[in-house]
Amino acid sequence: MTEILTTASAGLARITLNRPAALHALNQPMCAAMIEALTAWREDESIKLILIDHAPGTRGFCAGGDIRMIAESGAKDSKQARAFFFTEYRLNHLLFTYPKPIVALIDGVTMGGGVGISMPARFRIATENTTYAMPETGIGLFPDVGGGWYLPRKAGEIGMWLALTGARLKAADCLIAGVATHFMPTEILEAARAQIAGAAQTHDPARALESGLEALSESAGRPKELTPENIARINRIFALESVEAIFAALEADGSDWAAAQLKILQSKSPQAMKVAFRQLREGAKKESFAEEMAVEYRLGARIAGRHDFQEGVRALIVDKDNKPVWNPATLEGVTDALLDELFAALPADEEWTPL
Repeated sequence: MTEILTTASAGLARITLNRPAALHALNQPMCAAMIEALTAWREDESIKLILIDHAPGTRGFCAGGDIRMIAESGAKDSKQARAFFFTEYRLNHLLFTYPKPIVALIDGVTMGGGVGISMPARFRIATENTTYAMPETGIGLFPDVGGGWYLPRKAGEIGMWLALTGARLKAADCLIAGVATHFMPTEILEAARAQIAGAAQTHDPARALESGLEALSESAGRPKELTPENIARINRIFALESVEAIFAALEADGSDWAAAQLKILQSKSPQAMKVAFRQLREGAKKESFAEEMAVEYRLGARIAGRHDFQEGVRALIVDKDNKPVWNPATLEGVTDALLDELFAALPADEEWTPL
């Protein structure tokens, strides 16, 4: 089966993810195929607009990356894992810097790698099927694919809350969080596709799409997670100076919401939470997306072989006992020296570089 389908006609180029058995999770050949197509279309003056979607009949837009492969590689020499990260992050950077408007139809599960290929899109259309998350702290990883760039640039501390808890957002929350730009029920997606195709034939596709999609957009209803009260708590608590301080504030808050968040955080890898916290705080200050991706590659290259990622994949994906044994087991056990080691530059000939 061809896992990436590409077409180009009448100004519109389309990338369709076609790995349904894995909810279109990305592997290295898929990333390479997308890079090849996007690079060719970038120089093609007849192409005005890019659409990224997934093959029909599945509940996922893109469920992430090939986690099993990364873990298996990390348990050995990590060469295959590093090659995947290197290629995927080049794809993320290519999309981020792409000179032509991109539309992503995030109709279904959009996690990890799926976030990485949709967040650079100028237009991100959610549906009632959309479920967004960056759940990496639950498997001992960190919110990569540009998470250190996108998440700290969300309003208030929503990004830090998403990074640490791995919270799952439906469409209404996605709009509030800035994950989606528009909401449309699935029954009008064909009308949206027609708008996209029509816009590709205009002199100014982005402007045509802005008005066309706005006319089709509907209310996504009330948020489940990002109510005004919860946003106020998120902005107060997740702005604190450490993960330990966030835990203490949640314990002191007294609300059912805070108790639920604390329970969620207590199940996550202490190492992963501290890595994510530092990643976002430092990522907020980065001057370029490429700079952020270089840091994330260093982290991915090292963490793939570490205990917590191996254990997280075992507990949540392989054995599915949902009982990971983290090491270090506590936040206090994750030292600044360990974090410095994980974030340190790689040898010059091993560093990530953009295309």
